[in-house]
Amino acid sequence: MQDKEKNILIGGAWPYANNSLHVGHIAGLISGDIIARFNRQIGNNVLYVSGTDCHGTPITVRAKKENKTPKEIAESYHEEFKKCFEDMQFSYDLYTKTEDEYHEEEVKKLFKKMYDNGYIYEKKDLQPYCEKCKKFVADREVKLICPSCGNETKGDMCDCGYEPKDEDLLNATCIECGNKVVAKENMNLYLALGKLQKDIEQYVENKKSNWRISSQNESEKYLKQGLPEKAVTRNLEWGIDIPLNGFEDKKMYVWIEAVLGYVTACKKICEERGLNWEDYWKNDKDNYIYMVHGKDNITFHTIILPALLLSIDENYRLPDGMVATQYLNINEEKISKSKGNGITIRYMLDNYNSDMIRYYLTSNGPERKDSNFSLEEFVAICNAEIVNKYGNLINRTLKFKGLDKVPDGKMNEEIKQKIQNAYNEVENAIKKLEFRKATSIIKDLVEDGNKFYEEKQPWKEQKENIEEFNNTIYTCCNLVANLSNLYEPFMPTSSRKVREFLNLPKATWDYIEVEKNMNLDGIEPLFERIK
Repeated sequence: MQDKEKNILIGGAWPYANNSLHVGHIAGLISGDIIARFNRQIGNNVLYVSGTDCHGTPITVRAKKENKTPKEIAESYHEEFKKCFEDMQFSYDLYTKTEDEYHEEEVKKLFKKMYDNGYIYEKKDLQPYCEKCKKFVADREVKLICPSCGNETKGDMCDCGYEPKDEDLLNATCIECGNKVVAKENMNLYLALGKLQKDIEQYVENKKSNWRISSQNESEKYLKQGLPEKAVTRNLEWGIDIPLNGFEDKKMYVWIEAVLGYVTACKKICEERGLNWEDYWKNDKDNYIYMVHGKDNITFHTIILPALLLSIDENYRLPDGMVATQYLNINEEKISKSKGNGITIRYMLDNYNSDMIRYYLTSNGPERKDSNFSLEEFVAICNAEIVNKYGNLINRTLKFKGLDKVPDGKMNEEIKQKIQNAYNEVENAIKKLEFRKATSIIKDLVEDGNKFYEEKQPWKEQKENIEEFNNTIYTCCNLVANLSNLYEPFMPTSSRKVREFLNLPKATWDYIEVEKNMNLDGIEPLFERIK
């Protein structure tokens, strides 16, 4: 345990409100909840925030297809996302949305400060324009032949990974009407990223030791190319207004206001709770900021967000820990909307235990390299590691035939030492963002417990040596109690139920022992075998 409490801010990436969440989304975001729960257990002050990304072209495109308003589409998915995160037991302090009035007003203030500080400037450039639709078209509103793979793709990103350049978009076709677009001059606002190149290079160098290797490599590659100017306005009808005269026909580009949502969400929850938001966002040695996202969002968190905070020029702390995950593939294929091969998290929650889903996506997740998801493997691992090992240890201990109280026994010192070692090893693994390793350490402790149980043979001890029986079951009760602490960041629902069985207080990160002679009532199986 540490000597002094820290203020921990965790930002989970904001899912985009144009389609349902799939297992890959949760695999990329669950790290945030693990970090939040662990830090609460060790006594830190935690704020864990996220929200739904409600603006941008894909939502307006979907709204047209479904004959709805963009607001209706965004609100529908926002409610769906909220329910999924709640059912997955994500412990957000605030899950909000970019359409929230508080967010909109705060983002406008931050945008104006960047403009006043000279980091946002006006510029005319050529952009794709559809003469038939009489409008400038966004990248998602055009299609073209990918210069890299030769397949037809939308203008934002090809399935092969190629990101079309501005000159590619000028040779595109309008999806809505089928006409070829033309190049037309348009006035926009741009972020002067180049001004911040040296500052961002220094930031990455100072912080990258706290990042996974993918974040380090992607950021250094981006910086080596030289930070480009980046448009911060678009010709859209759905989005946040620009707080400057002369740009009434424009909206804020979705990426700039969405990443600033980490700031606005923190401010909002602090106001609601009577806290000072600067205790989390301003420079202080007792602060720490985590950003949790997928690998396709790395540079938005390691480059763009720090650049925005620097351009506001109000002594913001730049994020410390970057928790980027790789892709979770489905049956060896990359999840693709066009292929329709994703498994929604709603489907998983409607059919399986949420703790099992959390455990699998952590212990087999895409932590440092792409990993594969299959329902067959999910079922096999959950039955073997959760039902047969962990669940069985709980049941055979707390529901031992003829046992109605915690025995008045002695704790086995070897098992006690293994438990204490596990706390230290799991803590180190979590702090190093090695969540797969953390679950493996706990699994080994479960196996040690089952081995101890089998070697002691309490069904024989009960008849032949009641004192040894009491010691064995008491030791196993304490092991189960401590496993509820260790598994809390990963499987919170079952951990809470174990604590209820053993009349334990909230989860902690210290070795604990249960009360002797305490009644064991209402014990029930926590996991059912998946057929």
